[in-house]
Amino acid sequence: MKRNQIILLGAIVVLVALFFVFDLGRYLNLEYFQEQRSAVVGLYQENTLLFIVAFMAIYIAMAALSLPGAAIMTLAAGAVFGLPVGLVLVSFASTIGATLACLLARYLFRDAVQNRFGKYLGRINEGVEKDGAFYLFAMRLVPAIPFFVINLVMALTPIRLWTFYWVSQIGMLAGTAVYVNAGKEIGQLESLSGVLSPTLVISFVLLGVFPFIAKQALNLISKRFGKGETG
Repeated sequence: MKRNQIILLGAIVVLVALFFVFDLGRYLNLEYFQEQRSAVVGLYQENTLLFIVAFMAIYIAMAALSLPGAAIMTLAAGAVFGLPVGLVLVSFASTIGATLACLLARYLFRDAVQNRFGKYLGRINEGVEKDGAFYLFAMRLVPAIPFFVINLVMALTPIRLWTFYWVSQIGMLAGTAVYVNAGKEIGQLESLSGVLSPTLVISFVLLGVFPFIAKQALNLISKRFGKGETG
């Protein structure tokens, strides 16, 4: 590993360590957000542009460094911004963050992995070069594989960074919409009686059934394009 790579890796390790040392994750839970929701919405209304920039920066940094809390940030976006604005912000922030994570992992690890295991990865590389966009779309659409794992695995392949970006944005869009919509409904709760409101119940039903719907949709797409079942 080259000197610049070691320095960059060290900086990433330090940033991730600081996140856990200062227990910043305590601010990324639903209970804390509900307690602070009025104050957060007030900040957004008073400093709209600055708040949006700060939200995007934090979300991108968390995604790029593979820190936990993206789900809560997505729900919070729905509660604070509403569905249309929240969906746009989270869609771009999550995709930019994922692309940065892919770029970092590629810069730090791909050459070493390819040099060491290149003879075993030949057929995989060929498959990714031919159908990499489809495989990435499949992984993004069906959220069975963790977000950061997809970023790391695809970083070690020859997929083009621009392809990684646009396929990720499209593939994550439906899931992002489901989470942002659920956050919008949570943000409208004023009392426990609102927990059983039809719109909130529907939002959480969508959260539960989305992986199954996505898998069936992916199977239909794969059959249409001759890929076979996704398993």
